[in-house]
Amino acid sequence: MFDFLRRKTGDVVEQKASATGRVVAFGGAGAGRVAWSPRDVVSLTKAGFLGNPIGFRAVRLISEAAGALPLVLQDAERRYDMHPLLALMSRPNAMQGRGEFLEALYAQLLVSGNAYVEAVGEMGLPAELHVLRSDRMALVPGSDGWPVAYDYVVGAKKHRFDMTGAVQPICHIKTFHPQDDHYGFSPLQAAAVAIDVHVAASRWSKALLDNAARPSGAIVYRGSDGQGALSSDQYERLVSEMESHHQGARNAGRPMLLEGGLDWKPMGFSPSDMEFQQTKEAAAREIAIAFGVPPMLMGIPGDATYANYQEANRAFYRLTVLPLVGKVVGALSHWLAGFTGEAVELRPDLDQVPALAIERDQQWARVGAASFLSEAEKRRVLGLPVVAE
Repeated sequence: MFDFLRRKTGDVVEQKASATGRVVAFGGAGAGRVAWSPRDVVSLTKAGFLGNPIGFRAVRLISEAAGALPLVLQDAERRYDMHPLLALMSRPNAMQGRGEFLEALYAQLLVSGNAYVEAVGEMGLPAELHVLRSDRMALVPGSDGWPVAYDYVVGAKKHRFDMTGAVQPICHIKTFHPQDDHYGFSPLQAAAVAIDVHVAASRWSKALLDNAARPSGAIVYRGSDGQGALSSDQYERLVSEMESHHQGARNAGRPMLLEGGLDWKPMGFSPSDMEFQQTKEAAAREIAIAFGVPPMLMGIPGDATYANYQEANRAFYRLTVLPLVGKVVGALSHWLAGFTGEAVELRPDLDQVPALAIERDQQWARVGAASFLSEAEKRRVLGLPVVAE
């Protein structure tokens, strides 16, 4: 029963362990996965807006159209032609007019899903309005989850905006995000996969152009004595001549002079290899759809959703521009009304939108012919202030 005491202990195998061995990742089942670009605001802005023509044009198209819409100020009784709020919106600050200010505001909302407006002034209506960069703003939630402050960080400097007072210096406008209580969800995030595909297809096209838009083929060496391999010097010389005289768009179609024993075997693409152009167009269409822009307006071929350009432009205003303007202008009106205490509201003037002229004419004709409506009801249907009958 004491045999285990008499057992001879075997030699202990020496094991060495590196201090960093635990953090080394070895390629396994995850090797070869698709590499996606980061999903933070700065990376998405660089990839989807600054580095992608479809995302850039979609943001500019929406922000310019929304910023150019004329605005009217009214309350329950009248529409104002002159008002301090209208004067503030016409020149929000010394560097921007109404169009530039609103375009920057809409662009920040589209790119990051969040837009921040700062009010500058001590008493009453603000003296100036400034659009702040979304990537520099950080929300500080309170114990109840509501924001108590906003931090604007530039490098090592930070400025805090207190939101606990009666008048709030920051107007935060955000899009809907189902999984975030404080920040919005941008169209760039929804189109991130399509943006990566479109950028990769563009790089593939550029690589094809650099290689004369086709694979260079293969140079086969057949030695006279049966030797099937080049020496190191011969190989390096051949590669050098190919790079300097036969690669790139500048040398496309240039004839090749081969020495004895070398044979050129051209290669071409199969139809499946050439489908990258269709993939690129499909990715461009997905980016435009994520922003709510009809692909026809973006010049993307192969899209026949709308009968003509005029119908697509009308749908663009109805489904994308007007909801965005209504959301942003309504938030600005409610925020600015807190400074003055007036029950006024900014609204887009739909009668001055050329794309909606036909619809507005038809609506005015229908309402004007409705004899069962009073004048006050007709004005209410058309979005005009109700006057005393």
